[in-house]
Amino acid sequence: MKRWLVLLLALTSAAPVIAQDCDRACLRNMIDRYLEALVKHDPRSLPLAATVRFTEDTQELQLGEGLWRTIEGLRPFRQDILDVRGGVAGVHVVAIEGGQPVLVAVRLKIDGGKISGVESTVVRNREEGMIFNIDAIKEVSAAMNVTPVPAQRNTREDLQRLALLYPEGLRVGSFVKADAQFTKEAYRIENGQLMAGPGCTFFQGCDNVREQRIPTLAGIKTRVAAIDEEQGIVWLRMNFGPGSLMRGQGELSVWEMFKIYDGRIQAIEAFMEVVPVATPFLWDY
Repeated sequence: MKRWLVLLLALTSAAPVIAQDCDRACLRNMIDRYLEALVKHDPRSLPLAATVRFTEDTQELQLGEGLWRTIEGLRPFRQDILDVRGGVAGVHVVAIEGGQPVLVAVRLKIDGGKISGVESTVVRNREEGMIFNIDAIKEVSAAMNVTPVPAQRNTREDLQRLALLYPEGLRVGSFVKADAQFTKEAYRIENGQLMAGPGCTFFQGCDNVREQRIPTLAGIKTRVAAIDEEQGIVWLRMNFGPGSLMRGQGELSVWEMFKIYDGRIQAIEAFMEVVPVATPFLWDY
């Protein structure tokens, strides 16, 4: 397992992290501006790089297509992740489309004060998400928004290492074997549904994240999408690969946030979508 983790760390850390001129306030403002423009169906007000790229549900489109044409508004829920050193602003929100709520994840890459890339996922129903308990998503969770004091914070490198033990657990079929570190209170929510942690009744034994029975997903693919060092949140972009759906119809593509401080995973919250088998990652981070 250690050799695999060293290799994965090397792959996900291949590009150097360079200090950016867009601080937390700047990154938050980029999300504000993006969401405002999205609701207005008009990306022209955004500070866009000349070569900006846009994807929705792993398909490359022109900015202004897809949800840009159909969105009707936003619900209050909004979970940000701000990676100053990486120049990334991420957000999970609930939008309204056709009078119905939909799950939306957006990753903005900021270069030189301009948006150079937008990667997004839109999940509209149970068929698209496998799990879809969107009415439970009313406001951001207290656990995900604890601000660790300096003594509790882990380094950027340790945040990444601790988060990557989670997909390693999925790869070998056991969080215990992978030695993934969780608090007793740790939980996992997927598309609004409590899937593991205290109070979970979704299936037998799901009340303990570390010890719950999980599938062996040897083909899992993982990218580190962002690391919010101040808040202790690591955002992973994953494709769970073969075996991630019980019926075998497709695979799960996931945006998963890990709240980490004091050397342990405190909370996990994910938006996920069913995609065709062998759907590639379009971008390397």
